[in-house]
Amino acid sequence: MIVIHSLGGGGAERVAVDLSAYWLRRGYRVSVVTQDGPGKDAYALEPGVQRHVLGTAGTSQGSMGGALANLKRLWRLRGLVRRERPTIILGMMTTSSVLAIIAAQGSPCKVIATEHAHPPSQGLPQIWERLRRWAYPKAHAVVALTSGTAKWLEEHVPGSHLAVIPNAVCWPMERSEPVVEPPARRGRYRMLAVGRLHPHKGFDTLIRAFALIAQYFPDWDLAILGEGQERASLQAQIDEAGLAERVSLAGRVGNVSDWYMQSDLYVLSSQFEGLSNTLLEAMASGLAPVAFDCDTGPREIIRPGIDGVLVHPVEDHEALAAHLSDMMAHPERREAYARRAVDVRDRFSTARVMALWGQVFEGR
Repeated sequence: MIVIHSLGGGGAERVAVDLSAYWLRRGYRVSVVTQDGPGKDAYALEPGVQRHVLGTAGTSQGSMGGALANLKRLWRLRGLVRRERPTIILGMMTTSSVLAIIAAQGSPCKVIATEHAHPPSQGLPQIWERLRRWAYPKAHAVVALTSGTAKWLEEHVPGSHLAVIPNAVCWPMERSEPVVEPPARRGRYRMLAVGRLHPHKGFDTLIRAFALIAQYFPDWDLAILGEGQERASLQAQIDEAGLAERVSLAGRVGNVSDWYMQSDLYVLSSQFEGLSNTLLEAMASGLAPVAFDCDTGPREIIRPGIDGVLVHPVEDHEALAAHLSDMMAHPERREAYARRAVDVRDRFSTARVMALWGQVFEGR
């Protein structure tokens, strides 16, 4: 049983769908429990995966309203656990993990908590911080995407039984709606970035960096794929910089693989990352990457001097511009890094990652 808030767009949501499909194909009886209904799904479950909707999504008014809403979630989830009697419950992200641990109290099933974002970047309410410290040591295991996150949990949530399991790279990638064809190249080069238009993704920093070097590389463009709350402000920034013809916000794209294959350089400007699915996808597609060396994530994927570039300090647009311009000016280096970047297909293969999950399932 996989417990997650919804199947809307996001890395953890896609991982939940991929894990459920994998385990179903291997003979497990798999169910996915969401608070939100299928109306907002961005990913489709494999036929045969059972879906349970708690119907408890939505914001609450005040602390009392929030407490009552969470009690309702716990009550419904606990009833579902008693009725379905799963052998393993997997909580996806902090709040779902905490709710799953509490709801399964007294049940013989194993509960596995997961952290898909680096905790310092989450900004959790203090009550959830306290609940995590209480609940995680009671879990069968707590899975972190990176060793950096595992170290943070070891220090701040003592007593947790920790394991590090990265996301598997999806290769070859599947196509879905909406299909948005990349613009014709016409001899131009394309720098690509992919992610939610959220402040943590640092797209404002990326646009500032590109603005510094655009005049020196007149045959390069920047395309940013994704949707989110920052669209209006990012577009205003692009217009103000006079880059409307060179920088595009293409929105959410279901055929991201086509964009990877028709680009020349990948850039990850995030201030915070768990383990970036888009970075793995880009490298698997044969793109050389440039990424900020944030606390966790890129440094566990990119091998500097072998298959990509790590930039520091984080959020420094001038440092990012310098490294981008170096890669833009040296096609032979881009090509050499791209040839080694595809190693992620093996380093983060489904077979390797699922073997790690098997060890957690079977442990103690």
